[in-house]
Amino acid sequence: QVQMGESGGGLVQAGDSLRLSCAASRLIFANFHMGWFRQAPGKERDFVAAVDRTGTSTLYADSVKGRFTISRGSARNTMYLQMNGLKPEDTAVYYCARGVRFPSTDGSDYNDWGQGTQVTVSS
Repeated sequence: QVQMGESGGGLVQAGDSLRLSCAASRLIFANFHMGWFRQAPGKERDFVAAVDRTGTSTLYADSVKGRFTISRGSARNTMYLQMNGLKPEDTAVYYCARGVRFPSTDGSDYNDWGQGTQVTVSS
């Protein structure tokens, strides 16, 4: 069974940066599309960013475009989300997942969700 693990969250101030990491056992990311989602308290889980299996195509939610960057790591089972210019509205639990199609912003097209990492941005 694949286990996805997110890390790198924390408490930061508005305007700061964070880099989230996603790693998995028993899964070679290079074979799959990958994505990041987030869920704020009391809200639905929202799409953030995705990268195709080749790493050459990316997709971003309008709310993070120009501030966040999704990338694959040099290790075959790692992925990152570089978040710059953080805003209080970015506060959420962030999840990575494996995608079955690209491009897609629909959570039902993603599997193997991790436990998430909390990102809190203070104003």
